[in-house]
Amino acid sequence: MTAAGPRPLMAAVLRSRLYPGVLQWATAAVFVLVGYELLAGPRAAHDNLGTALTWVVWWPVIPVVFVLVGRFWCAICPFGTLSDAVQRLVGVHRPVPRFLRRYGIWVIDAQFIAITWADHVWGIVASPWGTGVLLLLLTTAVVASGAFFQRRTFCRHLCFLGGLSGNYARTGMVALRADQAICATCTARAACYHGGPAAPACPLFEFPRTMDSAANCNLCANCVKNCPNDALTLTVRPPTTELWTVRKPVPEHAFLAAAIMGIVFIQNITMLGVWTDTLAWVARTTGLSSIPIVFTLAFTVAIAAPTLLLAAASWVAARRGAETTWRTFARFGYALIPLDIAGHLAHNLFHLLAEGKAVLITASALVGAGHAGGSTALVSGSTIRLIQYGVLAAGIAGSGYTVWRISRARYGAWSGTLRAVLIPNLVLLTVLSAVNVVLFAMPMTMRM
Repeated sequence: MTAAGPRPLMAAVLRSRLYPGVLQWATAAVFVLVGYELLAGPRAAHDNLGTALTWVVWWPVIPVVFVLVGRFWCAICPFGTLSDAVQRLVGVHRPVPRFLRRYGIWVIDAQFIAITWADHVWGIVASPWGTGVLLLLLTTAVVASGAFFQRRTFCRHLCFLGGLSGNYARTGMVALRADQAICATCTARAACYHGGPAAPACPLFEFPRTMDSAANCNLCANCVKNCPNDALTLTVRPPTTELWTVRKPVPEHAFLAAAIMGIVFIQNITMLGVWTDTLAWVARTTGLSSIPIVFTLAFTVAIAAPTLLLAAASWVAARRGAETTWRTFARFGYALIPLDIAGHLAHNLFHLLAEGKAVLITASALVGAGHAGGSTALVSGSTIRLIQYGVLAAGIAGSGYTVWRISRARYGAWSGTLRAVLIPNLVLLTVLSAVNVVLFAMPMTMRM
């Protein structure tokens, strides 16, 4: 489909002054409700609507959004809307610091890891107040960034979800691209990037003419509104297509992909009965009974293991390949993203499907309607397990096919070199997939 031509309705939506504003204010209203509930509502997570909406609904659904429509969530995210409002009121529009432009992705990686660690140590997810404080801290950072720097600096260089969404959006089925032939004759002086009377500048600092990735396009349609030549096309593509066409692989993205795999592992492990048994064994064997210390050690191992395995596979592949170990690490790290998404989604689908009725129960309590007790599950446990394995199978297939396409794109026809690069990465994928299969076979505990 395109922004103009065969899909006039889509073109009308993208060029409308109501898009994405109507959706932005709708999500902002929900955000206010969630924030109020988290900070002023019931203290118990299972009674709090804010907790239910955030962790039972939003967090499981967000990877699905990234796969279907790329980074669209970032166009309507309340933090982005707040940043825009702060800039209009008090923004001084300073350039993005060079440090953030160069190392922002590492800051994002570190934030994502730190927030995950903090959740387990301080119980952020299980505490409405803890989740509320996290939102307040993020809101403060958004306001400060919007007041000092240009556009959505926070979203592009500082948001912990931004790194996750950038990686996941590469698998997205929707992509915005420019017609190079039309752009070559454009006299609008890059209005698509700098903005114009129709809409502000690109919030995420992307120049549509050279954009070849969905990682930093939030489909806000500012460029579509500002382009005088109808040169921008919204296309539908098979998921994961972008992963094997990345022209300049970035090691930071590969590291985040490996780290997310480790986070999926530790999230599953700590919700299993074996985790309690492990804590008891460690206490008996070593005398170490501090759960934060034991978790920190386990968390470090979980993050390090997929990263080191990817590095080892890259080292083996690089011995016969045409690239260095570091470059091979960066290139094949993207192949882990479909499995990341599948693990993330399969894990959180358990919460959505096993605890989904908590949203109705807490919403009823909020308006004083009351609700009969009972199970919070939407479907049976066996159905949940079946869906989880279906999602996991799709992720394994997506990662396996991506490994194959990356290898073929780089080394051409079937050859000894292609086999030498392909095999260690398929072995890596097999190991990570097997760990996921085993972990999802075990019964999990509920969040609420």
